[in-house]
Amino acid sequence: MKTLPLGKTGLTVSELCLGTMTWGTQNTESEGHAQADMALEHGVTFWDTAEMYPVNPVRAETVGRTEEIIGSWLVSRGGRERIVLATKVAGKGQVIRPGEPVTGATMRAAVEASLRRLRTDYIDLYQLHWPNRGSYHFRQSWRYAPAGIDKAAETATMTDILTTAQALVVEGKIRAIGLSNESTWGAARWLHLAEVLGLPRMATVQNEYSLLCRQFDTDWAELSVIEDMPLLAFSPLATGLLSGKYAGDVIPEGSRRSLNPDLSGRISARVFPAVAAYLGVAARHGLDPCQMAIAFTRMRPFPTVPIIGATTLEQLRTNIGAAGITLSSEVLEDIAETHRAHPAPY
Repeated sequence: MKTLPLGKTGLTVSELCLGTMTWGTQNTESEGHAQADMALEHGVTFWDTAEMYPVNPVRAETVGRTEEIIGSWLVSRGGRERIVLATKVAGKGQVIRPGEPVTGATMRAAVEASLRRLRTDYIDLYQLHWPNRGSYHFRQSWRYAPAGIDKAAETATMTDILTTAQALVVEGKIRAIGLSNESTWGAARWLHLAEVLGLPRMATVQNEYSLLCRQFDTDWAELSVIEDMPLLAFSPLATGLLSGKYAGDVIPEGSRRSLNPDLSGRISARVFPAVAAYLGVAARHGLDPCQMAIAFTRMRPFPTVPIIGATTLEQLRTNIGAAGITLSSEVLEDIAETHRAHPAPY
């Protein structure tokens, strides 16, 4: 497993990141521990979680359970320094702090709670799960209308959050701060404020990215390269669609789709033809479709770390195997043609 610098944080991470959002719903504590053991054995030392996890569904009674599972693994296995651990504070929503935006005060309280659940003294990368003002992510781009945003109010809240982040860094509770489900304007504003005020710099962004979801390829790609802000790409398999297990519009027992039938808006009339086309690309070139999809995400011309998740050890082993794959120019050309034919499946 190769390692790479995480932007300008000074942290070094594995080229793949372990996602954990199924631990506590689709996966038991022991299954989560087994995944953690396998990841570490194969050199996947960068792990991502969130205070709201597990998902499918998000429930008040399970909020924080994934962090608790990671915490119990750390206690039983030791060696906190072996991993780079990322988590997130939830934005304005209905389950955690209903209706409350992220502020410096709520972020501090969330950091303290995550540290207790994770049973560690520090968090390597602390991310804002989504912006207070809303965004076009989570399939909201079809009706996105950025109206009524108060720039002065947004700037004041951003400054409050960065000031609190600075204090948390000084206290040794977090090492770096990052974004998630953010726009290019938002990222640029965060970076500007950090520079002019001498506050911590947003180091990374965690947005959805896969063969089926390529919103990052234009303005975001430019910002990512110029500002050295790596993409932590979540759902590189498009919630399992790119594995082919839902081909023919089937719903396998125990799959995410058995819990979330439309995969949070990803099931559409366009998605199955697109999936079939990418499965065809993999077949023509003798590639596992999951490994092809993850390798593609890893090889983008902007700094990218795919976040891989699984519900079985077999799935995880396959996904980790993508780290050893370099796609040929012929495969990349075939993918490009397929993308032009199926540009926005959801």
